Amino acid sequence: MDLSEFLTFAAIGFAAQLVDGALGMGFGLVSNAVLLAMGTPPAASSAAIHAAKVFTGGASALSHAWFRNIDRRVFLHLVLPGMIGGLAGALVLQRAPAAPLRIVISAYLSGMGLWLLVRALRNRVAHKRVHALGAHGTGLVAGTLDAIGGGGWGTVVTASLIAQGAEPRYAVGTTNASEFFVAIAISATLTASLGVVSWVWLAGLVCGGIVAAPVAAWLARHMPMRVLTGMVGFAVIALSVHSLSRLLS
Repeated sequence: MDLSEFLTFAAIGFAAQLVDGALGMGFGLVSNAVLLAMGTPPAASSAAIHAAKVFTGGASALSHAWFRNIDRRVFLHLVLPGMIGGLAGALVLQRAPAAPLRIVISAYLSGMGLWLLVRALRNRVAHKRVHALGAHGTGLVAGTLDAIGGGGWGTVVTASLIAQGAEPRYAVGTTNASEFFVAIAISATLTASLGVVSWVWLAGLVCGGIVAAPVAAWLARHMPMRVLTGMVGFAVIALSVHSLSRLLS
């Protein structure tokens, strides 16, 4: 085993999961950006990330459940549409260019992130019950985008749930818990088509992510609602602008 390569991917996994577990987004987008920069083909990158997410997502789901950050009703409304979207996105990834779709979604998310940031600055973060249809649509779109881009589930779902009135820590915890099942669907589809991913990459991402998961869940549980909303809004803007710059360059 190449120890330096393992430690590099462990560091990537730790940093990505720390952000993802605390803010409900970032694991796939951060990891995918690094793998693509290393010259990894998009489909292979997405396969490696989602295989790792099966393990890191499980650890994150258990951590958020321990800290009671999960809204079970919303979770149940997200999982099945998310898995269906993930399967569809995995099939699209292998057959069609995804850049136009990602440009539209990134632009939409930038606007949503700005709105969340404004809400936090104005201290308008009152929460309400998320409608089932809203959760269904969010899961379907997010699952499709996540498979196509190697990440994006957390960005779409966390921001959308907060925009629909969910309390930030429940949005983050529910997003992370449901992502575990979506990752299984996407990973199984891509692995069946592409074969087994590099085990050194996978082991590094998994080990780093599992170590970070309980720390991130604790942060989500204890950060004030206004601060967490503002951080989610800022993260959505930063990740979306980064995606747009890469797509348009």
